[in-house]
Amino acid sequence: PTRRAPAPPANRAPSAAPPPDEEDGDGWKLTDGGHLEDPSQWSLEFAAAMATSLGLDALCAEQWGVVEAAHKEWADAGASPNIRRLTAIAGVTTKELYILFPKAPGRTVAKIAGIPKPVGCL
Repeated sequence: PTRRAPAPPANRAPSAAPPPDEEDGDGWKLTDGGHLEDPSQWSLEFAAAMATSLGLDALCAEQWGVVEAAHKEWADAGASPNIRRLTAIAGVTTKELYILFPKAPGRTVAKIAGIPKPVGCL
């Protein structure tokens, strides 16, 4: 079973990021765990809507950097990065990662990046 992703905020582009693409969000399907079912459908608009649904209204530049690094890692390596890998590819410390994404940073970043749950994440 799948469920729909939250609707994107009306007339609101994500902060510190280029404007979202033209996708309207109606086709976004999530797994039971809340991850994007088809990571190829990921867009900045999806990321902004997912972040909002997770209580992170306007992502700062550092948060966008982590999200984009995670999405790129998945595209390049075919695996979702765990926290240790996120710190390496995004250039942040573990402490900074927990400040940027206070609740389950590995899983939160994966959801916003539109990629599967990292292996080993609870």
